[in-house]
Amino acid sequence: MTKVKVKGRGGVTSRWGGFFFVLPSIIAVGIFVYGMIAWTLNISLTNKNSSAVHNPKYVGFVNYTSLLHDARFTHALGNLAKFTVVFIFGTLISGFIMALLLEKGIAGEGLFRSIYLYPMAISFIAMGTVWNWLMNSTHDKGAGGLNLILLKLHLGFLQNDWYISQKGSMYAMALPAIWQMSGYVLALFLAGFRAIPDDMREAARVDGASEAKIYRYVLFPQLSPTFLTVLIILGHISMKVFDLIIGISGKSYVTDVLAVYMWQVTFDFTNYAKGAAIAMVILFMVAIVVIPYLRYVNKSEEYR
Repeated sequence: MTKVKVKGRGGVTSRWGGFFFVLPSIIAVGIFVYGMIAWTLNISLTNKNSSAVHNPKYVGFVNYTSLLHDARFTHALGNLAKFTVVFIFGTLISGFIMALLLEKGIAGEGLFRSIYLYPMAISFIAMGTVWNWLMNSTHDKGAGGLNLILLKLHLGFLQNDWYISQKGSMYAMALPAIWQMSGYVLALFLAGFRAIPDDMREAARVDGASEAKIYRYVLFPQLSPTFLTVLIILGHISMKVFDLIIGISGKSYVTDVLAVYMWQVTFDFTNYAKGAAIAMVILFMVAIVVIPYLRYVNKSEEYR
């Protein structure tokens, strides 16, 4: 059989035509993603710690090692760890429960899905502004937001300082993030449930399995890839959280996280080298989570 090489306009083969079609995107990604990463890494290895330094010199990993002795950095890292744990577990549990309730199909399912997914259409900064009012820390007289609702329900003893409190600030910060992302997790788990063939359920029923056992031994194990995907997505979102924190509490020490601290160091204190080092630490943390997942996905595709 003779192979025919298809040519497009100007005698360019379809293969080269496809390459030139995506070339602008390749160039843009190369410059604005990888180029900027390389530029940030380069700055982080210099002594560019002030706008007055016009001829920075390379100092190696000094900016990185200094972060280990920076109390503000370790505080922000601890806050981020608290936020990440509460955000991931809260979103996973709430999204999974909602998916489980909708899994068999109910009347008005489309309406419920729209309601649950609606928060995703709101930007973090807009949502943060609203939740700043909802989590008003004033108690009793003059209370607003959630504290006022609790007061009206005669549950004033449950009033909270929310994001003002050093002890519970990051747990309070996780609440709006959970509210926004639960619908997305619902959609992913619901898609996972619907992708499982009905034949597997019927076969289990024929073998005498109860509904509880069908879910435990047949359906839930099939959701492992979906669970991993959700975990990775939520993990990388939490590690680079910025606009939600700014929208609710601003650049407050109590709710400091790495991205907010990086912004302050870079633009408020004009310590560009240290800010670049913090940015690279955030990138490294995200890479630790995302790269193994991408390798897993690629291997899974090869086996199919």
